[in-house]
Amino acid sequence: MNTGKNSRRVRTTLAAGSAVLGMAALSACGAADTSASASSGGGDTVTIAVPSWVGAEANAAVAKHILEEELDVKVKLQQMDEPVAWDALDSGKVDAILEDWGGVPKKEKRYIEERKTVVEAGDLGVTGHIGWFVPKYFADENPDVTDWKNLDKYADELKTTESGGKGQLLEGSPSYTTNDDAIIKNLDLDLKTVYAGSEAAQITQIKKYVKEKKPFLTYWWTPQWLNAEIDFVEVKLPEYTEGCDADPEKVACAYPETPLQKYLNADFAKDGGDAAQFLKNFNWSTEQQNQVAKWIAGDGMSAEDAAAKWAKENKSTWEKWLP
Repeated sequence: MNTGKNSRRVRTTLAAGSAVLGMAALSACGAADTSASASSGGGDTVTIAVPSWVGAEANAAVAKHILEEELDVKVKLQQMDEPVAWDALDSGKVDAILEDWGGVPKKEKRYIEERKTVVEAGDLGVTGHIGWFVPKYFADENPDVTDWKNLDKYADELKTTESGGKGQLLEGSPSYTTNDDAIIKNLDLDLKTVYAGSEAAQITQIKKYVKEKKPFLTYWWTPQWLNAEIDFVEVKLPEYTEGCDADPEKVACAYPETPLQKYLNADFAKDGGDAAQFLKNFNWSTEQQNQVAKWIAGDGMSAEDAAAKWAKENKSTWEKWLP
């Protein structure tokens, strides 16, 4: 789901997955509110912020299931975009973020280094990457389309009624923080970003294009459960180097590989006992996240049922997370 995910996939509203996922509007989540969490003295409930993409929903659903079933800890899942979630983490209105793509670096620096209200909780175990992708059938017919220098050659084939005569770069939610408009401008490409509105709407549009075997170019990311069903080929942008995306207006490079991170409210990390330790220990693979995400968004299973199914089938994995 992205920001340039420091690569600013982090949605400015932001997103992921997934709501991003209008496709799977978080079944266990509600609109943001100001109710107190465990870290702020609001009782024994642990509140986990869930960014709006299905991978994040999968993390939270599994964490909730195991915390409640194995540690007898009540969990509230709160859907909110990443920038809002970081503010809530700072204030103590939420206790944890389980999938951060590094897209709000100023807030991270302020809350972790300056205010010391947020602490790192380790790797999620999943590496994220954002990029521009075309379907394999289009790349097979036009191998040079996978080099950004040749994209203008295909602008006519990629244009839509929404792209104003330019080639369309399909985006997901307008709340995602991306570098794409800057990349297009700074590489002088005959493209225009067009937002589907959500991750779910983007997936619906992609599936329509694939069914019709139409060419398309889209902002996309890994991990993502749909990658197991549709063959994408990444378009090579100018190589990412450290700092090439430091100035959002001057970005002209690819997105980096981003090991996804977990963060906790500092008070919760200190006083949250077994629940806090469990979330620090929570670590799974891209394949495991994709499996749960597919059950939710691809197969229509509820987040609760998907989490329960995964937990039943993967006890040897999650037992290691228990304090």
